[in-house]
Amino acid sequence: MNPFIPSAGRFNLHRFLLIPGLGLLAVVLFLSPAPARAAITFAGTTAVATVTNPVAMDPVARRAWFVDARFGLFMHWGLYSVLGGAWNGHTLPDKSLPQGNSWYAEWIKARLQIPDADYRALVKDFNPVNFDAEALVLEAKRAGMKYIALTAKHHDGFALWDSKVSDFSLQATPCRRDILGELAAACRKHGIKLGFYYSHWQDWEAPGGAKPDWQPQPTDAEFEKYWQGKALPQVAELIDRYDPDLFWFDTWGNDAAKKITPVRRDELIHLIRTKSPRCLINGRIAAHNPGPDVDFLEMDDNSYPAEWPGKPWQSPATMQNSWGWHATDYHWKPSGEMVRLLTKCASLGGNYLLNLGPKADGSLPDPAVRRLRELGGWMAANGVSVQGTARVGLTPWGGWTRSQDDSIRYAQVHHWPADGVLPLGPLDKTPLSAEILETRQPVELVKAGNAWSIRLPKVAPDPWDTVIRVHMAATAP
Repeated sequence: MNPFIPSAGRFNLHRFLLIPGLGLLAVVLFLSPAPARAAITFAGTTAVATVTNPVAMDPVARRAWFVDARFGLFMHWGLYSVLGGAWNGHTLPDKSLPQGNSWYAEWIKARLQIPDADYRALVKDFNPVNFDAEALVLEAKRAGMKYIALTAKHHDGFALWDSKVSDFSLQATPCRRDILGELAAACRKHGIKLGFYYSHWQDWEAPGGAKPDWQPQPTDAEFEKYWQGKALPQVAELIDRYDPDLFWFDTWGNDAAKKITPVRRDELIHLIRTKSPRCLINGRIAAHNPGPDVDFLEMDDNSYPAEWPGKPWQSPATMQNSWGWHATDYHWKPSGEMVRLLTKCASLGGNYLLNLGPKADGSLPDPAVRRLRELGGWMAANGVSVQGTARVGLTPWGGWTRSQDDSIRYAQVHHWPADGVLPLGPLDKTPLSAEILETRQPVELVKAGNAWSIRLPKVAPDPWDTVIRVHMAATAP
C-alpha cells in the first residue's frame, strides 16, 4: 500500500473528474475501448491472445458484479508477515531510524533497512501450515463480502506462487502447496470473486524495479528490463493459472508518473484485456493518469470522497493501522465504525474493501475474525440496504441508498436524533410507509409543508447504523 497518506503530491483523481468541463470528457474516455491487437510480446516471447477480440466485452457488463457487491476483503500477506512488524530489536514505528516512523508492517524491509540477504533468508521461515482457503472464504462470505483481493506480490518482490520468471517466490519456501490455487478453488466453490494485488511499479528485489522514494531509482532502461522480464510475465502467469476476476495495482507520486507511462500502462491493460476480457482493473494502475480503460477508481488508503466521483469507485481500508500482520498493532477499529464506513461508501455508489493481515502461518488474527463476524451479523439483517443498491447521497445523520427501481429507499442512520425526529427534507417522490429494516417496526412519516420527517423510537435499535426502509410512490408528488 501507499505509505504516504495523505500526500499533497498525490494526484487526486476524483477531484480531477469534478473540474468543470473535464468530467464529461473523462467519462467518455473511460468508456472508450482500447485498440485491439493480436498478441502480447515481452522478454523475447509472445503470449498469444486467448480471444479474437480482447475488448469485445461491454465495460458496464464487465463491472456489473463489482458495482453490486459493495463489500470486499483485502489481504496483505507475504514474507513480511514472518516478522510481524519487528526485526533485530526494532519495532515499527521506530523513530530512531530515518524512515522508521510508520505502522505499515508490509514495508518493514525498507523502513527498518533490512539487508537484502537477511530479508531473502525469511523464505525458510514462511510455511503457512495453518492456511485454510475454505475457512477463509467462508469467513468472508459470512461477513457479507462478495470478493477477495490478496497480495500476490507486494513491493518486496516476493511472489506468493511458484513463478517461472523469478526464484524469489513460493517455491523457495518450505511450502509445497499452491496457495493461490487453493484460494481460487474455494472462491469458485462458494461464489466469491477473486482478485490479486500485484505491485507492478515498485519491486525491491528486482534490480530494475522501482524503489522507495528515499532510495536511488533505476534508470528507465533498467526499469524496462524489469517490466518486460518480470512484471508483465508474472501478470500473465497469474491470469493463465488462476483466472482472476480483478487486478489491484498501486502507484503514487512523481516516480510512478515517470515509470508507468501511458505506453506501459496501456501495454499492461492490453495484456490483461487480451487474456481475460472480463478481468477488472483498478485506477491505481496509474493513479497519476489512469487512462480510458480502467474499470473503477481507487481512492487513497482509508480515504473517502465527499460526493460521487463520477465513476464506479472503491475505498481500501484497514481494520488497524497496518495492512500486513503487525503483532503489536493494537489499534483495532470497532465494528460499528466499519459498518458506518461501508454504508457511507454505498450511499455514494462506492465499494468498501476492508483489509486484514494473516499471520505467517496462514491463520487469521482473532480480533479480525471477531470483526468479520460482527460485520456479518449486521449484514445478515441489513445487507439488502447496501448490496445491489444505487446511490442517493450523504446526509447530516448518515446517508441514503435505494433499490434499483427506486421503489424503496434506505435511510442509513448513523447519528440518532435526540428528539426522535429524523428530518428528511423535501423529497422528489412521496414516501408511503416506513419501518426499521431489521425488526420491521413501523415508524411514522410526518409532512410539514414540503418537508418530510420520521418519528423514531427514543433509543436507536442499532447504535452502529439503524436502517429505515422507506417505501416510495411510483411517481413524483
